[in-house]
Amino acid sequence: MWDYTEKVKEHFYNPRNTGPLEGANATGDVGSISCGDALRLMLKVDPVTEIIQDAHFQTFGCGSAIASSSALTEMVKGMTLDEAKQISNQDIADFLDGLPPEKMHCSVMGREALHAAIANYRGEEWSDDHEEGALVCKCFAVDSQMIEDTIRANKLSTVEEVTNYTKAGGGCSTCHEPIEEILTKVMAERGETFVPAGAKKAKPAVAEAAPAKLGTLARIRKIEEVIAAVRPTLLADRGDIELVDIEGKNILVNLSGACSGCQMEAATLAGIQTKMIEALGEFVRVVPAAKAQAHACASHAHGG
Repeated sequence: MWDYTEKVKEHFYNPRNTGPLEGANATGDVGSISCGDALRLMLKVDPVTEIIQDAHFQTFGCGSAIASSSALTEMVKGMTLDEAKQISNQDIADFLDGLPPEKMHCSVMGREALHAAIANYRGEEWSDDHEEGALVCKCFAVDSQMIEDTIRANKLSTVEEVTNYTKAGGGCSTCHEPIEEILTKVMAERGETFVPAGAKKAKPAVAEAAPAKLGTLARIRKIEEVIAAVRPTLLADRGDIELVDIEGKNILVNLSGACSGCQMEAATLAGIQTKMIEALGEFVRVVPAAKAQAHACASHAHGG
C-alpha cells in the first residue's frame, strides 16, 4: 500500500543478521504476536569494552519491521552500549532513507528492543513503562505512557501521527478521544496548542459541518473512491479488496489473494481505515466482512 525506499526493499528482501546468534550475551524481546508485531534482538557484547561485536534479530511482522530490524543490527555493530543507546527510532528510519508514516511504529519497536537488550546485558530489569500507564488502545495494547513518550520524542501533533508511530487508534478508533487528550497535555508542555483534525482546515465552522451534510449516496461514493484508489497497489502485490456492505460506522470489506490472512492484513486495514476517515471526515471502522458476520452469528447464538 505504501511507497518504500530502495533501501527498505533491500533490507526486506535481503535482511542482514537473521536468526539466533551464537554467543549472544544480551537479548531484548518486545511486542506481541497477538498484536501483530514481535521482535527479538540479540547482541554479542565484549565484556571488557562493552563494544557490540555482532547483532542478530528474529521478528514476526511486516516488511518494514523486517527492514527496520535488519538496519538496526547493522547500525549497532562496533558501537559501545552507551553509544547504541542513543539511537532513536528516527535514526533507524533515516538509515533506511525513510519509512512511510504509517510504518514508523516499526522503528519505535526496534529502539525499544535495543534498550531491552542493553538492560538485559547489564542485569537490569527493563521496563517499557507500558504497565505504568492506563491502557488507551485495547486493539493494539498501547498505554498512555508509551503514547506520551512517543509524542515527546518525535514531536507529534496529530492523532494520525500517533497511530503511525504506535498503532494506537488504528483499530476500532474508540481511543481517538483519549489520544487527543494526551496530545493536548504534551503539546502544551512545549508551548503548542493541539487542534483537532476537523478544526485544522480554514473556516472551521464550514469544515466541521461538511461531513454531517454528506448524503448517503455521496458517502457511499467516497467510500468506493477510497477502495478504487487502494486497489491498484493491492493488485500489484497479488491481492485485492472489495466493498461488501456499509453498516453505520462499520465498512465491511473482503481482502482476497495475497492480502487475505497475511502478516500485513491488520496494518493494511488500518491504512485503508485512515484514508476512509480522511475522506469522510468522520470516525469509521474498516472491518473484514467474515469477522463481522462471525461476531453477529455469535451474538445471535448467545441471545438464543
